[in-house]
Amino acid sequence: MIAIIDYGMGNLRSVQKAFEKVGAQARITSTPADIIKADKVVLPGVGAMAPAMQKLHELGLTDVIRRTVKEGKPFLGICLGLQLLFDKSTEGGHVEGLKILGGTVERFTQGKVPHMGWNQIRIQSAGGRLCAGIADGENVYFCHSYFVKPVEEAIAATVTAYGTDFVSAVASRNVWGVQFHPEKSQRAGLRILKNFAEAT
Repeated sequence: MIAIIDYGMGNLRSVQKAFEKVGAQARITSTPADIIKADKVVLPGVGAMAPAMQKLHELGLTDVIRRTVKEGKPFLGICLGLQLLFDKSTEGGHVEGLKILGGTVERFTQGKVPHMGWNQIRIQSAGGRLCAGIADGENVYFCHSYFVKPVEEAIAATVTAYGTDFVSAVASRNVWGVQFHPEKSQRAGLRILKNFAEAT
């Protein structure tokens, strides 16, 4: 079973329906016990990092998420859920994240902000499992004003050009994260969710 973490920030039902479409069972939950018992865990999210971290703290989920990752369960962050995995964000000054991955979250300084709509992903060496069955240059759907800057460049699974090249997906051991919305990205997005559902 896949647990989709509900902390009040994200279109959870659309993510759940996308998993169901690829034949995977997914349950929306904010209960620590459910998350700990799950085979795989998804952290979606839309909005700003500060209120997201506050809600995770209030629900007692920050340590649960870190424990899940440490235990080696497949873990997927989507959009804000990806950004939350990093050390800190410049959004609103300085906001500390979950510190599961080293790096920062920074605002675009070029191009129209937010970056919204379809854009291409260029698959990097770390993107093998996450992007299995997806062509290099595939289009996916984005909606964000901030992007991640990992300390370790080797965890970049995909890169996207928008004024500058930014990391649009990461893969580090059992942790995957995508800046785009796979549930809105049609065939390519569904394939990524299927790859995650089948990950061991």
